[in-house]
Amino acid sequence: MFPEKYFYSENDVEKRELLPGVSARLIWGDLIMMGVIDIEPDVEVPEHSHINEQCGRVLEGSAWFYVGESKERLEVGDHYVIPADVPHRVVATSAGCVALDIWSPIREEYISDKVRFFDK
Repeated sequence: MFPEKYFYSENDVEKRELLPGVSARLIWGDLIMMGVIDIEPDVEVPEHSHINEQCGRVLEGSAWFYVGESKERLEVGDHYVIPADVPHRVVATSAGCVALDIWSPIREEYISDKVRFFDK
């Protein structure tokens, strides 16, 4: 699964829809994945958890982050850390939210032929 090259321009990175109103531009190596996540205004990423540690930074807009029992509105420049297996969800404000997310290990479901993010 290791990438075929080391450097990418913005135009090299495919935009994938994770769910309606949420898209991602992803790059990855063997152990780490990074994505620019775009959440449209007032869209919610439903509660979920995964084996991957996740951290990130809000690049544009703002959103409410619910991690475990904690809730906080994050704005441009704010960071977050989500441990493995901790339930979390995100609700973009009316401004929408663009965030840089990093996962380890990689989210293999994001790079499969069919993104299975919230399949039942």
